[in-house]
Amino acid sequence: MEKNITLDSATIIELSCRLDNKYSHLKNLQVTWKRGNETIRHIDKTENSWSIQLKILDSSKLGSYSCILKGEEEISAIFYLQVPKIEGKEKPIVSYEGDSAVMICKSFGYTPIAWTWYKINGSEQIAINDSLLADKYVINSVSANVTHLKILKLAKEDDGVYWCEAAFELGRSKGSLKLKVLSLMVPLKPFLAIVAEVVILVTIVFLYEMYSKKKEKCAEDEKEFDQVEQLKSEESNGLENSSARNRKI
Repeated sequence: MEKNITLDSATIIELSCRLDNKYSHLKNLQVTWKRGNETIRHIDKTENSWSIQLKILDSSKLGSYSCILKGEEEISAIFYLQVPKIEGKEKPIVSYEGDSAVMICKSFGYTPIAWTWYKINGSEQIAINDSLLADKYVINSVSANVTHLKILKLAKEDDGVYWCEAAFELGRSKGSLKLKVLSLMVPLKPFLAIVAEVVILVTIVFLYEMYSKKKEKCAEDEKEFDQVEQLKSEESNGLENSSARNRKI
């Protein structure tokens, strides 16, 4: 069995391992509590139940705690003590150069002491200070549980991964968001491809028509040439026949 326990501030908490009725036949159980790999003692034992009380004052006490019951079988339960998780966005936020983009992080059920935004640059994490770069970034909170980062005048350099970090009394928690900045040419590409296809098609039709007209003209010229040659031949034959008649006379 595994269980997540969320804590945002210092507290005293009791963890209990309780043996289910289906394991009631197990006898002479040895019970061990561990924090990570370190063995600790349980404080209280009742019938089929073993408990440990913890004083959580800072993040050093967070992590995994487990109780292990050994007998004829070995049974274990793990408790994960953690600060609240921050919800970012799994899918990338897509926008275009020159536009603006808004990224949102939320903490459900718990109120952070403060929020911080970061831009990831390679292996470096750069904190975003909107007071120094007011013409580029605007950070505001709709409520204490929600933070917005607005990036103005998007450029290709703004493309990448951003982190929002929430500070709680017991530690910090981060949410990740990805921004994808596209060139203005991207939405025009399908249109340009269609235009290119139309231009190619029109050019092919135009060239075909020119070829057809040229072919028709050549055929007409050949026909006309043949007719002229035929007329010349007929005239020549006529002259020859006339000459022959004159000689006979």
